[in-house]
Amino acid sequence: MGLFSKGSKAYSIFEFKCPTCHSSDLFYTGSFSFKRSFDMKTRCDHCGQNFMPEPGFYYGAMFISYIFMGWFSIAFIAIFHWILGWSTMTAFALLIAFCAIFFVYIFRLARAIWLNINFRYNASKAIKSK
Repeated sequence: MGLFSKGSKAYSIFEFKCPTCHSSDLFYTGSFSFKRSFDMKTRCDHCGQNFMPEPGFYYGAMFISYIFMGWFSIAFIAIFHWILGWSTMTAFALLIAFCAIFFVYIFRLARAIWLNINFRYNASKAIKSK
């Protein structure tokens, strides 16, 4: 089984698939669609996994996003300012532009990671249809 093949956590996270069956999408639209950007399905279309198990479930995803973006920002500024020699203002402007463009993707990635931390892949549910 490969790193990004069906049945792996990486496949479910980066393809935004149900963590239980890896068949259905987590979101209604693609990552770079600004129509319904934050609308997530409440249940899996294939296995019926509940994506909203309790109120406040996705607070953990906020922490994942916060930690990831904090380390990413430090590395981004370090590379562009200290290694490539760009000015601090230019490096921060580029970081802000990057974050503005990829905000929806990062939001969705944090939710997919959080779901995959809390739910496991079940091969029998992947085969079984609704």
